[in-house]
Amino acid sequence: MFFKKVIIISSIFFALVFIMNLIEEITFLKNSDNNFYLPILLTFLNTPALLYEVFPFIFLISTQFFFIEIIESKELFTLKGFGLSNLDILKFLSFISFFLGIIIVIFFIAFSSILKNQYLLIKNNYSNDNKYLAVITENGLWIRDIMGDKITIVNADKIMGEFLLNASITEFNNRFQVQKNSIAEKINIVDKDWILYNATISDKDNNTERLRKTTFFSNFDLDKINSLFSNLSSLTFFELIKLKKDYKLIGYSTNDIDIQIHKIYSFPFLLTIMTLISGILMMNIKYQKNIMLHIFIGIFLSVIIYYISHFSALLGSNNRIPLILSVWFPVLILTIISSVGLVRINEK
Repeated sequence: MFFKKVIIISSIFFALVFIMNLIEEITFLKNSDNNFYLPILLTFLNTPALLYEVFPFIFLISTQFFFIEIIESKELFTLKGFGLSNLDILKFLSFISFFLGIIIVIFFIAFSSILKNQYLLIKNNYSNDNKYLAVITENGLWIRDIMGDKITIVNADKIMGEFLLNASITEFNNRFQVQKNSIAEKINIVDKDWILYNATISDKDNNTERLRKTTFFSNFDLDKINSLFSNLSSLTFFELIKLKKDYKLIGYSTNDIDIQIHKIYSFPFLLTIMTLISGILMMNIKYQKNIMLHIFIGIFLSVIIYYISHFSALLGSNNRIPLILSVWFPVLILTIISSVGLVRINEK
C-alpha cells in the first residue's frame, strides 16, 4: 500500500514538473525556428532529473497519505490488534523507504543522468554558447573557442588557482589551417583578457618570438570555465568517479564532484528520515482533528527542510563548514529530530 502511494504521488509530481518545465522550454525556444515537438522532447529528457530532486518530499507526502488511509479505514487499529506497535510500523516503512532509495540510486539516477546528458546536448545547439566547449581529460584541460572566423584550441596541463599551467593556444582559420601558436608557462584567466607569462609565439610562417608577458582575448574566464563543469546531474556515479580522477590529474578542484557523490550516498538515508518524520507527525494525530491540517503541516515541513538544506549548502560553499558536512548536516539534524519523535511514539 505504501509503495502504491509513492507511485501515485510520484506520478502527480512528474506531471506538475513536466508542465512547469514545458512552459520554460517553450519560452526558451520561442525565438527559434523549430518543430513543435522539440519542447516536449526536451521536457521529457529533463523531467526525471528534476523529479529526482523532489523525491524526499514525495516520500514525506506519500507517508502522510498512507497513514490517512489506514487511519480512516481503521486498519491502524487492526495492525495494533495483531501486536504491532507504532515503532514496528515505522520500522517497516523505513525499511521500504531505504530499499527504494537504493533502487533509485542504482537505477533511476543512471537513467535520469543519461536523459539529462542528451537534454544538454540538444539544448546546447539552441544556446548562444553552443560554439564554446571546455572539457577535462587525463591529457589536461581542453577549450574550443570561436571568435568570428577564428577557431582557437587551448590545452593546459594543470589549473592552479586562477592560472593555467604549461598551456598552449593554437589559432586556426575557418578551414582549420594553423595561423598562430602560443606556448606559455602560465596564463592568468581571471577575466577574458588572458595574461600569458614567458610565452613563445609562432606564426603561420614559423616566425617565432619570445615575450615575458603578453595578452590574449578569449570568450572564457575562470568563472565561465567553472560554470561549464558545474552541471554534474548529467553524469552517472561511475562517470563522476572517472571525472574526479581526471580533475585530480590537472589539479582542478574536486569539491563539486565530492558533494555530488555524497548526495548520492546520503539519498537513501534522507528518504528514510523523511518517511520517519512524516510517520511521527501522522501518528500524533488525534483522530477527531482535521487531517488536512496535518497535510498542510507536512508541506510546511518540506519547505523548512528544503531551506535547511539550502542554508547548509551555503555554509559549505562559503567554507563555514566542511563541504562534505554541508551535505550530511541536514541528514544529521533530521535524524536527531526523528529520534526524539521515535522515543515519544514508542511510549504511546
